[in-house]
Amino acid sequence: MAHPSLLPDPDKPVIWTVSVSRLAELFRDITLEYDALATIEPINLGFDDAVRHIRERLVTERCDAVISAGSNAAYLKSRLSVPVVVAKASGYDMMGALARARRAAGGGAIAVVTYGSPVADLAQFADTFGIDVLQQTYATEQDARARIADLKAAGVRAVVGAGLVTDLAEQAGLTGVFVYSAASIRQAFDDALEIARLGQLEAQRHRGRGPATTDTRRARHGVADLRGQSAAMEKVRQAVVLYARSPATVLIQGETGSGKELVAQAIHRESPRGSRARAPFVAVNCGAIAESLLESELFGHEEGAFTGARRGGHAGLFEAANHGTLFLDEIGEMPLALQTRLLRVLEEREVMRVGGTRPVPVDVRIVSATHCDLETRVREGRFRADLFYRLAVLRLALPPLRQRPDDVVPLAEWSLRNALAALGARSSPNLSAELAACGALLRRYPWPGNVRELRNLAERLALFLAAEPLQALTAAFVLEVAPELAQADVASAATAPDRESVAAVLRRFDGQRDAAAAYLGISRTTLWRRLRKEETGA
Repeated sequence: MAHPSLLPDPDKPVIWTVSVSRLAELFRDITLEYDALATIEPINLGFDDAVRHIRERLVTERCDAVISAGSNAAYLKSRLSVPVVVAKASGYDMMGALARARRAAGGGAIAVVTYGSPVADLAQFADTFGIDVLQQTYATEQDARARIADLKAAGVRAVVGAGLVTDLAEQAGLTGVFVYSAASIRQAFDDALEIARLGQLEAQRHRGRGPATTDTRRARHGVADLRGQSAAMEKVRQAVVLYARSPATVLIQGETGSGKELVAQAIHRESPRGSRARAPFVAVNCGAIAESLLESELFGHEEGAFTGARRGGHAGLFEAANHGTLFLDEIGEMPLALQTRLLRVLEEREVMRVGGTRPVPVDVRIVSATHCDLETRVREGRFRADLFYRLAVLRLALPPLRQRPDDVVPLAEWSLRNALAALGARSSPNLSAELAACGALLRRYPWPGNVRELRNLAERLALFLAAEPLQALTAAFVLEVAPELAQADVASAATAPDRESVAAVLRRFDGQRDAAAAYLGISRTTLWRRLRKEETGA
């Protein structure tokens, strides 16, 4: 039982951090930044010990969310009733950790050891940059210990992983490189705060105390964040401002990475709803939540509605978004059974919780988005026609990046400057000119991942530029970091009737034969032969 002098402020969320490794030190440092926002307590236990400790305390104490990571988090998540936020290392974290491990290994082999499943695309990344990386996974502490022993026997000198892995690596005489960054842990704290606040909102409604006074989710982006000077983007911005004036539903259609949620946030921010104090913007990806959970997430449930239902019931996202905007991303992935319930909510303006008997009035504007052709799905019987027309009173199609090539270089510069600033690195005074010189290369690439892919490329470039401040941003360097730019261009060039000459490619790359050969997808020897053939006219 908590000591009376240490009882948490009833108006503050209560968050417990759980770790037995060096992650505890990072938790402690970040806790200081959030001290005014929540009552945060560290629990330096793991697995069974942590589960028993938390269960005992929950009998008499309140906890709104638990933060943990790796195998410890997975263990807690499956055994506790309180929400568990899993701190996750980003791709940016992994790239930085690999760079540190490579330096620490002094040219020797390095390894990445992760819980449960391997890191996606790590092998391709390692091949691209010539990094010798072994990848292993583990399920238990004993399993992790065995993996470290095997890696040591294989000659590995540095191991990248979470706290448990790096501790075991150092015990074995290897260099342990911790994968988590402060930014990733801050994100976990932010997620925990959101979960805690939503939980307080539900508890207050359950006790009949009226609307919550705590902060809700906010739309962080407005029209000014819809970047691009092309005519296509200007039309998008004009549509956002126009649609914001109406309370009607909006359907945003666009490819993956084209900025659908950004546009949805801008519509909310520009609307009368968005101008109100504390007006929530709540987003949910309908394709990322299991069908068995999506109904409860959207509409809420009453206590005892099903096995595992939260004590006191659970307010759904419609109630959380009351007087604001609910953004339904990937609406085309919603199961047909839930489409019927959603249609009823739109028609009746009230929601019925799972297991409930009392309708709850809601005042919510619906903005939905999809990357698929919903009209085709309607014809195929996979999406309700009546729901489609309810959701698509206003429609907005986002142009893919390949259809606005003039925006590519300015977007790349903006993204790269931001990525460098996030690393604490200065942008080169010649950055604009250097990117302009790479313009032809960047504009030729079709950008299947759109602006998101471009931003990811900028983060990759920033990491290497920050590590090597004297490195010039040339087309050859960009191709070294992102060889897919050349491969895609070669595929399109191979089908063109008038293929560009080798001499022209060499001029574009200032005579750098390595870069020209990579761009054309050929060896230096083949490049030289083609050049001689062009010069002699043979």
